[in-house]
Amino acid sequence: MERRRITPSQLRSDVYRILDDVLRTGRPCEVVRKGKKVLLMPESEDIWERMAALGPRKILACSFDELVETSWDYHPEAGLTEVKGRSR
Repeated sequence: MERRRITPSQLRSDVYRILDDVLRTGRPCEVVRKGKKVLLMPESEDIWERMAALGPRKILACSFDELVETSWDYHPEAGLTEVKGRSR
């Protein structure tokens, strides 16, 4: 679905109609100000349900305790980073 692009001035002049249109159609609206974008879109309840259904993931190769206790000392003269006494 293509986003509608508007300026802040357009949003200011017709904010309620634009918000109602986004909610009615589900089509996002992009407000561009100084080259940066703000996206107006309706909240999707099903996205939270899908994220909750993902469940926990094992993404660390260590325990949380090991991660907290890890030392990341940098030695620029050696160009090495020591992790718990090992060089990498």
